[in-house]
Amino acid sequence: MQPRCAPVRDCYHDLFAAGRETGAGLTIWYDGRPVVDLVGGSRAGAPTPSGVGGPAVDPWRPDTLVNVYSVGKPVVALCLLMLVDRGRVDLDEQVSRYWPDFRTPATVRQVLSHTAGLPAFPVPRPATAIADWALLCADLAGAEPEWTPGSVAGEHAWTYGHLVGELVRRVDGRSVGRFVAQEIAGPWRLDLGFGLAEADQRRCADLSYGDPQWPTRVLGEPGSVRARSMDNPAGGRDLTVVNSPLWRGAEVPAVNLHATASGLARLYAGLLAGGVLDGVRLFSPEMVAEATRVQYDGPDVVLERSARWTLGMQWEPDGSWGMGGLGGSSAWADPERGYTFAYVTARLAEHDRVDELVEALHSCL
Repeated sequence: MQPRCAPVRDCYHDLFAAGRETGAGLTIWYDGRPVVDLVGGSRAGAPTPSGVGGPAVDPWRPDTLVNVYSVGKPVVALCLLMLVDRGRVDLDEQVSRYWPDFRTPATVRQVLSHTAGLPAFPVPRPATAIADWALLCADLAGAEPEWTPGSVAGEHAWTYGHLVGELVRRVDGRSVGRFVAQEIAGPWRLDLGFGLAEADQRRCADLSYGDPQWPTRVLGEPGSVRARSMDNPAGGRDLTVVNSPLWRGAEVPAVNLHATASGLARLYAGLLAGGVLDGVRLFSPEMVAEATRVQYDGPDVVLERSARWTLGMQWEPDGSWGMGGLGGSSAWADPERGYTFAYVTARLAEHDRVDELVEALHSCL
């Protein structure tokens, strides 16, 4: 780690010393190269006895994978954008051109920018449905939109991955998990993926709650669009589900990317460089520019606040673009300051940890 980044390291260590973190990874690239790469704590959900420096039960390693929830949404979006870049998909065509039994009159662009009107699966399903891709896609294909597509945004919290991923499968023939592995993670050497094999599942950290009330608190008002979008299929915030082989082996691309911080920081470094990493070009500069341009600016009925959506990411007023995940993981690029940032955590809580790390980072730049 570069000496100038010592405040970031100190802030990271303080999170463990204060008991606010139990296991996490942090990677930052600046000016095209890594300057911070930290791992600490335990992947078993147990606190370290004396902070990062103390002995950990089942210590977090550089190759430890953890579920990062919505941080995975840009990854599935990039699969579809790669097909757009290759001329196989048109952003402004109706989804039904590629998915004939899809009823909602939304365009590919509207699906990618969370304005398609399908923020929640329409049929209540149990946790076992997580592994049934065809069932959940059929539910979406026959659904009536909750608003006129393009008129307003609502983060498609669970549905995004199936909407985008089924378009990828219909056009390319591969599942999102295979597409990511073969077309993105492999060429750019990214340690991340959907639908983990048994060997990769053994590298996973177990999620835990920072506060026992967290799973209820994040849902918001019962019956709200927010609650409906996050609570079906069941189990997405249940530790017995999300720490299980069922969840880790399934492809739920909106919410179950498993990744390392270094893998995510490398991904954004490639995008920040215009679609090329280590001499390997995956996206044209024009596609990166379109993918990171604001497509919608206004109220988001699921987030219950204003939002600026690109094609798969949130755009912030400082010009950065990326995505945070339920529970505190986050990854993005900041073009103005020239860095990419990735924080992955197994301790499900708020995003104040990331806020403090970023404040420390900005003090160094």
